[in-house]
Amino acid sequence: MRYELKYDNKTMDIHIDDKNLIGILNANKIQVDLMGDEEVKRALENPIGTKKIRDIVEPGEKIAIITSDITRPMPSKKVLPHVLEELNIAGVSKEDIIIVFALGSHRKHTVDEMKYLVGEDIYNNYKCMDSDIEDYIRLGYTDNNTPIDIFRPVAKAHRRICLGNIEFHYFAGYSGGAKAIMPGVSTRKAVEVNHSKMVDEKAHAGNIDTNPVRLDIEETIKLVPIDFILNVVLNENKEIIKAVAGHYIHAHRVGCEFLDALYKVNLDERADIVITSIGGYPKDINLYQAQKALDNAKHAVKDGGIIILVASCKEGLGEDVFEKWILEAEKPEDLINRVKKKFELGGHKAAAIAMVLEKSRVFLVSEMDEDFVRKIFLEPYNSVQKAYEDALKIIGNNARVYLIPNGGSVLPVVL
Repeated sequence: MRYELKYDNKTMDIHIDDKNLIGILNANKIQVDLMGDEEVKRALENPIGTKKIRDIVEPGEKIAIITSDITRPMPSKKVLPHVLEELNIAGVSKEDIIIVFALGSHRKHTVDEMKYLVGEDIYNNYKCMDSDIEDYIRLGYTDNNTPIDIFRPVAKAHRRICLGNIEFHYFAGYSGGAKAIMPGVSTRKAVEVNHSKMVDEKAHAGNIDTNPVRLDIEETIKLVPIDFILNVVLNENKEIIKAVAGHYIHAHRVGCEFLDALYKVNLDERADIVITSIGGYPKDINLYQAQKALDNAKHAVKDGGIIILVASCKEGLGEDVFEKWILEAEKPEDLINRVKKKFELGGHKAAAIAMVLEKSRVFLVSEMDEDFVRKIFLEPYNSVQKAYEDALKIIGNNARVYLIPNGGSVLPVVL
């Protein structure tokens, strides 16, 4: 039977015989009462753990709205108008509002990308800016000795409103909530100290209340308060099907519970071959982002199996340290040993890929040069069908297969 996988802004076809396919791992079916604008409005009218935005802010206060960058599927242009309307009702002037794209360690945006993220009308009428890891105020430290280094305009604002989408994160448990601040508008050093906890066994996708990375993130907020969050959960078509608003922990946890019901998929067995896409543009823009699908897929593949990752990676690896680590390694094990000796942001994702390679082979269907892909320990393809056919030759025609069309969202859990 023929199936489609998202690849950049298009799709790739693959044929899988029914005898091989165990199942397609998609979101669970749950009841959705409202979607899109109506769901966002409902959340803003019914905040969890706080007052409404209009009852929190006052005229004359400087407001920083922190939202996601181009590598995230957060639909800022759909959510922002409702937040800005709340601020307008409160009497806040446009001149007192800044919209900050939380870059973390990612590259700067072009003007066209900023317009794409928020829409031309908002871009032309409000001050929009990228966060800058060189322009920060150090406010103190967490108990983990993580420096609380915050982008200056965010630190100096009277009020902070954080936007984001909630999905599984391979060592922070979940995205969203306070992650807009840490790592969103923090320095590289701060993020490295926080992320060094990724080696803890409790730092994994789907765990939050005892996750040392997440707990350290949320401790940051003691010195840089978040006044309000608006987080959304997206379906596989990137449509808003759930919004939570209010307190940065209480509202966030409600969103996480919804995400679990939607995207945690229970399995009875692992497969010989797992074929996955990160979900197309913008998530497959580089390997640094597409790695998330590998981390989820590893839970569904047998030891010695093959993961086929479909990701354009048209911008290459996507992060300088990530690239440096991979290219300096002679074998995957070097990356794991290196991260154990000294954590370095960017290098940690190289080590995460190496940990997948300890148990399975990875075929990468991408736009990257084939020799380069081999140099980074992956096996190159430009066709998912050819990759699958080669995998069958290796494992055998009776290989058991899972297909995960949105590998960055679905978290397989073997019972």
